[in-house]
This record gives sequence, structure tokens and C-alpha cells, in this order.
Amino acid sequence: MACIGRITGAATLIALLANTPAPAIHLNQIGFRPDTSQRAILATSATAPLPWRLLDAQDHVVTTGQTQPFGDDAASGDHVHRIDLGGVHMPGTYRIEAGGVESHPFAIGAEVYRPLSRAALNYFYQTRAGIPIEAAFAGGKPWARAAGHPHEVVTCFKGVDRAGTTWPGCGYSLDVTGGWYDAGDQGKYVVNGGIAVWTLLNLYETNAAAPPFPDGSAALPEAGNGSNDLLDEARWEMRFLLAMQVPDGERLALPHGRQGDGPLHLALTDAGGMAHHKVADRNWTALPTVPADDPEERLLYPPSTAATLNLAATAAQCARIWKPIDQVFAHRCLIAATKAYQAALRNPDVYAAQHFNGSGGYGDDDLSDELYWATAELYATTKMPELADALHRMALHAAPLGDAPGWGSTAALGTITLATAAGIPAAERDAARAKLVALADRFLAEDARSGYHIPYASNRYQWGSNGTMLNRGIILALAARFTGKAAYRDAVVDAADYVLGRNPLDQSYVSGFGWKAMRHPHHRFWAHSLDARLPGPPPGVMSGGANNTAFADPTSATLKGRCAPQRCWLDDARAYADNEVAINWNAPLLWVSTYLTMPD
Repeated sequence: MACIGRITGAATLIALLANTPAPAIHLNQIGFRPDTSQRAILATSATAPLPWRLLDAQDHVVTTGQTQPFGDDAASGDHVHRIDLGGVHMPGTYRIEAGGVESHPFAIGAEVYRPLSRAALNYFYQTRAGIPIEAAFAGGKPWARAAGHPHEVVTCFKGVDRAGTTWPGCGYSLDVTGGWYDAGDQGKYVVNGGIAVWTLLNLYETNAAAPPFPDGSAALPEAGNGSNDLLDEARWEMRFLLAMQVPDGERLALPHGRQGDGPLHLALTDAGGMAHHKVADRNWTALPTVPADDPEERLLYPPSTAATLNLAATAAQCARIWKPIDQVFAHRCLIAATKAYQAALRNPDVYAAQHFNGSGGYGDDDLSDELYWATAELYATTKMPELADALHRMALHAAPLGDAPGWGSTAALGTITLATAAGIPAAERDAARAKLVALADRFLAEDARSGYHIPYASNRYQWGSNGTMLNRGIILALAARFTGKAAYRDAVVDAADYVLGRNPLDQSYVSGFGWKAMRHPHHRFWAHSLDARLPGPPPGVMSGGANNTAFADPTSATLKGRCAPQRCWLDDARAYADNEVAINWNAPLLWVSTYLTMPD
């Protein structure tokens, strides 16, 4: 039982309740499409196949079968049987009986993912900074709030950090109003904003023939402006990323090379065109804190090469996508991308400084993937031969992909762009597609090996594991499009099934969707369990998910040594290692759920 609300002072009880196996049928709590896989899991100690039957709303038997024993599953701690409904096409409400237990009722219908897709997009509106969040667009009065950090004109951090480095600050201020708050805190980070906005723009670009969210289809204040609503939302973040660029000609004291734990050596650096790593509070704010009530000083933190390459990549993508829509904005993006790329080549080793209070570090010691990604995006936009040459000289261009993308591992983003953007030469495009299909094949193999039939067979569930699961879903979806093979699409469904309830906790990790939906995220405004005057999360917010590698807060630590990997999770606002929410996790939720609204 993972949903513990505000239980306090009972750490052992929490841990035991969260990880006590019980016979149960676990499945996607929003249901199934008629034309994709329809799988459920029975957790039971039985070793032989068991009969199951599917009942409709009138208690009529629709179909029957035998469970498929998988056996002991280390990731879940369960003894697992699989149930494959075999393709029930008639829309309706159903339930499964097997092993002496009965599932909750669930739906089968062509539109089961549509409400989730819309809610996942609305998450980004609700996490906007610099604008009032209005009840008319947020789903009701509980989620309306005053603008957080309006007119955010800020200068650089000046002073001594935790490691003893003295930062001299800068001689300018930037207007960085807008953008999206990153996660449970109210910082705004270029590296995490980069992959998040890229994912939204890629959803548009890979469906350019019939883009999702046409004007007026989403709950946004911009609806009706003649622009696609998905692009309207992405533009809100893209403008913020552009605003984080260091003005031309500025020289800043920055560290170069790998960092240790002591004070950093700073060197005066030509930083024009680089991107500040983040804008955030000087000190951590209390939990909860309404954005408009934030009492802390807001500051720009030092530029980094990683942030600069994120800006170069996303601004190049922006220029390509907006060129036929808004040439002025597209040109602005291309200029920013070019300056950022040149600045990163000039300063290839300015790693993100890690010793500030009040915000996350987002440190990354390997920037070869960011450089590959930015080069691929600029090449896809400009088709410049010298960029093609630069790509071909990079080891990552020929190397197999290691995994699905993440904020600190962005090589797959560049490969996706080379595989899908218009005008890429056929040989380049086909090589990129082959790399993505090969990676998808690895995920398919893991799908078969996993007890819960998901495209992730590891027993290491890291921070944000649900985001990893759905980013794998993106790779699988692209492989399905490239090859036409249904097995890849079915594995996308498996990834969605996991985050929507087909897991040993019987937990939908998405608020507002399912009979046991996430309710208490680590968030400073959606914090009803901490302050009854505040709302819980709106529908469509995804938790980071199971985490058995970093029990980083006292609440999550109550599970250490007591949980199977998939059971290391608590629905508790204090458990930020498990239950924080973030833009880079909701972005693949939006991508995958929207993909699953589309026909084969």
C-alpha cells in the first residue's frame, strides 16, 4: 500500500505496508485501446496456469483463457502470471477474474488516452512562471494562482558558495520572466528545460502532416490565436531559454575543467553567447511555498557548456519548426543557436558549478552527447556541409545508442532528429533510423524478460524511473513507425501500462487517472497534504516513480533495505526522491499518451 497520505512517525509500518505482496490483478487503470496489446499481471503464489475470464458490465463472459506463469520476479518481489486478453475489440467496461480475485472495472475504447494526453499538456500551462494561472484554463478554482515571479529581472550570483569559491558576479541583468518551473521547486533550469521543450517540439515535428493539438483544442490562454496549441506552450519555454543567453562581449570569471570538492579556480572568460545554467532562489524555500509568495532573492547562476549546448540544440530546432510559421521568431532562434554553438566550441569545458544553495545542481561531466545533439540540430536546420563533417568526426555518430534520452544523456535526441527531420539525406536518415531500431530491439528483449512485461528489465530503478520508462516508449514508437511492426507499438503500451497501474503497487503514478492515482507529489503548490488551503495536483501530473538507488530524503529512507526495486516508492509530499514531479518526466508522458491517441 503506497498511498499513505500524511502518515507520520511510523516509518517501519510505512515500509512494511508499502511492500507487502498480496494476490492482485494489476493492469492499466485507464484501460486499453481495442487495437493494441491488452495485458494484465496476476501476482499469486500458484505455480501452474490458472483459468481466467473476462466479464462485461452485464456479467457476461466475453472470453476466457489460462494465465502464463512467469515465476519469481526480482524487480517486483512477486510471483508473476501474465494474462493476455488477446484483443477485445468491443468498446465497453470490463473486469477480469483469475486466481480467486477480481480486477477493478476498466475500459476498452479507442479514446482512452485522449483525456490523459490533454491533461499531460495542461501540466505545462499550470507550471508556468510569470503569468497568473487562471481557473478557466487550469480545470477549476483550486488550481488558480497569482503569477509567480512576474517581471523577473535578475543579476548574477555574487558571493561565496558552499565550497568556498568567491564569485564576483556580473555587470548586467537579464529579464528571464516566464518559462516553466522545473519540478517540486521553483527553479528554472536550462538543461532540464532543454530536453523538456525538445520533446514537445519533436512531438509536433514528427507528426507534421497532422500535428496534434490544433489551435483551440487545448486549455490555454493563447487558444484561438491561429497557432498550434502545442507550439504555443513550447514557445513559452523557448522564449525563456533564449532570455538566458549571456550578452555579446561579456567576460565572466568561470571555472574550466573537472571540478573537485574545494574552491574552484576561476578564469576570466569570453562568455558571450553562453547560457546561464539556471535562475533560482538564493536559498531553498519551505515546503510548501506558493510561487507568488516566494521570499527568496532570485539569481542567475554561472553559465555552463551543458546549458549552452542545450540552448544551441533547442534554438536550432525552434528555427526549423517556426520557419514556415513565424519567420521573425525563427530567425531569432537561429541567431541564438549559432551564437551558443560557437560559444560552446570556444568554451568546451565549463562544467556546471555544484555548490550553491536553493536549487538543484544538474551536473554533467560528459558533454560529448550534448555537442553531438546540438550539431545534429543545427545541421538538420541549416544543412551546412561543415556541420555534417563535424558530425561524422564524432565518435557518437557511429556508435550504438546506449539508452533512451535523459537530461544528462542527450545523444538519442540528435539521432532522432537525423532520423525524422525533413531534408536529411537518405543515407544519413537511414543510418539514424537503424540505430534507433537497434535500441528498440534491446528494449523489446527486456520487455520479454521482465516479469511485469515492461521494456525495462533492470533491477536498478533510478531517480525519475517513470521518465526513463516513457522515454524508452518514445524510441519504441519511432521504431514502430519506421518498420510498421506492431511489436514495437505494443511495447509502447507496456511502458504506458506500467506508469498507469500495471506494477506491483497497483499504483497509477499519474494524478487524476485510475482507481489509485498519485495524490501527494513533492511540490510547493500542489501540497494539500501539507496545507489544507492548497490544492492537490491537477489531473495529468506524473510522479518520478520507484527509486531504489538514492534514498535521499528521510521519508524515502524508511524503505531502504525493505523494498523490491519496483516497490521503493511512497505517495508522500516529503519523499522527493520518489514522488517529485518534473517537466522532463511529464514531457514523455505527453509524447507517449498523444502517440497512443493516433491510429496505427
